[in-house]
Order: sequence, then C-alpha cells, then structure tokens
Amino acid sequence: MYTVHSTIHRFSANLMFDGKRFVNDKTLITDSKGKILDLIPSVDAGEDVRFLEGILCPGFINAHCHLELSHLKDKIPMHTGLIDFLMTVMQSRNENDPEEIIAFSQKANREMADNGIMAVGDISNNTGSIPVKKNSDLYYHTFVEATGFLDFNARERFAYMKRIHQDFMNNGLTASLVPHAPYSVSHSLFQLINDVSQKDIISIHNQECEEENTMYETGKSNFKRLYDNLGMDISGFRHTGKSSLKSWFPYFNMQHPIILVHNTFTDESDIAFVNESGHSAFWCLCPNANAYIENRMPPVEWLLKRGAKIVLGTDSLASNHQLSILEEIKTLLKHFPDIPLEKMLSWATLNGAQALQCEDKYGSFEKGRTPGIIHIFPSGKNAGGEIKLSETAKVERLK
Repeated sequence: MYTVHSTIHRFSANLMFDGKRFVNDKTLITDSKGKILDLIPSVDAGEDVRFLEGILCPGFINAHCHLELSHLKDKIPMHTGLIDFLMTVMQSRNENDPEEIIAFSQKANREMADNGIMAVGDISNNTGSIPVKKNSDLYYHTFVEATGFLDFNARERFAYMKRIHQDFMNNGLTASLVPHAPYSVSHSLFQLINDVSQKDIISIHNQECEEENTMYETGKSNFKRLYDNLGMDISGFRHTGKSSLKSWFPYFNMQHPIILVHNTFTDESDIAFVNESGHSAFWCLCPNANAYIENRMPPVEWLLKRGAKIVLGTDSLASNHQLSILEEIKTLLKHFPDIPLEKMLSWATLNGAQALQCEDKYGSFEKGRTPGIIHIFPSGKNAGGEIKLSETAKVERLK
C-alpha cells in the first residue's frame, strides 16, 4: 500500500484504459512529473485518490500531421478530391509570411497538447517548424518529405532534402527522410531514399485517391492535370499494370518500418501484399481528412480482417477542422459502430507510440513511462455493457 506523500499522485476513474485494454478497479500511481510508478488494485491505493467520471487513458499519439500547413485552416474547399486539393495547397501555402506561418504552427502545437496529444509524426518540406518543435512539450518525429517525379533531377532533389533532414538532426530532433507519395516520387528517388535510410521509419501517403491506382494500372489518370499545372512532362512514366501500393512498395527492400498514411482506396489484396512482405507496417487512418478531401472512409473492415496494425492521425488544418485524435475516434465510431472503443483507443495510444518508436516513454501505463494522462468524458456503458463515448465527449490532459 502507498502511503500519503506530496510527490505521489493517485488517479482512478469509472474506466481505466492502460494502452492495450480496459482494466477494472485500478488506481494509477505517478510521481510529481507524471512518471508511472504503478497500476494497482484500488483497494490497495491508500488515501488521497483523485477520482474522475469517465475514462483515464495514456496520452494520444498523432501519427500523421502537417504542422507547417496550419495557416491554411478554412482556406481549402471541402470535397474537391485530392488533385484539386493539392493544387490549391501548392498555390496557397506560401501566401503568408514565415513569421505568420510559425505563429499558426505554435497555435496548432498548443491545440494538440490541449487535446491530449503527447507525440506527433509530423511531415515537413522545409525547416520552418524547427523553432516550434524545439520549444514544444510534445515529442515530434519529423518526416522530411522528398518530392520529385522526374528521374533526371532525383539526385538534386535528394541532396536538397537531405540537407533539410540534417538541419532537424542538428537541432536535436528525431527525423527520417521519406517519400511524399507514389504520384510525386520517381523510380530513382525511391531508390535513393531506400538506400540511405535502412533503419529509419518510412512514412508515405498511400492510395489517397482512386486516380493514384488508375495511373499505375493504366498509365492514364486525372493526375495529368496536376503535372500540366506544374509544367512537367511525364511522358517517361511507365505504368506497371498493378495497384499503386504493389508498384511502389517493393522499392523498400531493407525491411524498414513503414507507416502507410490514408489508404482510402486500398483493397484487401494490397493489405495481404504488405503482410507477406515481412515489413513492420502500420496503417495510419485520418478519417476526418479523408472525409474533407474525398468524402470517403478508409477500408477499416479489411484492415481488421487482415490483422493490420492501425494507428491514427489528424492530417493538417488544411484538410481538417481541428487537430484532435478524439474527434478522429468519434468519426470512426460513427461509421464503424461495431468496432469496440477499446480497440480504437489502442490505435490512438500504444500502436501509435510503436509506430513512432517512442513506446519506451509513451502510449501505455507501463511502469517507468511518462505517457501523459488524459481524462475522456462523458463516457460509460450502455444497457448491454458496452463502453461508449458521448457524441459531445471531451478530453482534458491531467497535470
């Protein structure tokens, strides 16, 4: 039994989620800095237990975000489809001064913290987010994103992004050099990324629209409008007759851990293909962004059927109304009501921490970790004993 001490904190609630499952009649014991000391039966917890109505849970992991696009909130129309969305983002992303972009990024960083997020997998195309990340209480793993769909300048594009990657590393921030998407990275650039980052986490936007698959399967797609808009001649592109995923995935032959993001138009055979590869793969769902851009949900049932490891992301404020993992969970529950909340919370916590390789600190109430503690309310059990969230449920981060 723990005795009363000013540096010891005790938390209990109607429901306690430890990162893997709901546990009954438990009290969480932490020190004054939030380090987990124990998770014990409530009868052994002693005095001064802080009891909360609702769910206690480790802090959320946002496996996919674009902090540097935070200034584009409410500027991009909804339901345009990915290609028009991309063209609007490219046209609008540099309209603000760098100082304004940093200020919006700082505000977004605070919003994520307020929404119970503790760690973020963040996409960067430049060094603008470094000041925000260096001074943040959140843990960031930055995915420095390389683009370049033409083979002739692949080495030049790669060298440029490698310098940006080094800038993040020089500032004490963890980072990986990764491809943006199958429609924006050439054969040669894929190979360069594969060869340099043998142990790094790879993140890639995957099958976010149907036209991406069509381009690889037939060689013809609406992406031509994007390339024409950029003044690019892609006559050298050769389609594979396969889906996008089956075309790009084999470039990574070093058994990199891979986060596949969006997957809105992934089918069951694609998931089986990844399973057979032997890679440690995580499937990142950003349902509110999928709804914002393509007005479509990802194939969650197929992912579950194939035993895929799922994580959650918010994407950017260019494609979302807020940066909240809880709101992503609510959207998934609305569209997939038969999936238990327990499973979705595991996607939002321990799975996400494993994807970003920070599970030694985040994602669960294991002894010695400092995952952050969040309170989700109102919530409870329905008449059938199932744990449910209220549609108006909120989250607060306990101090």
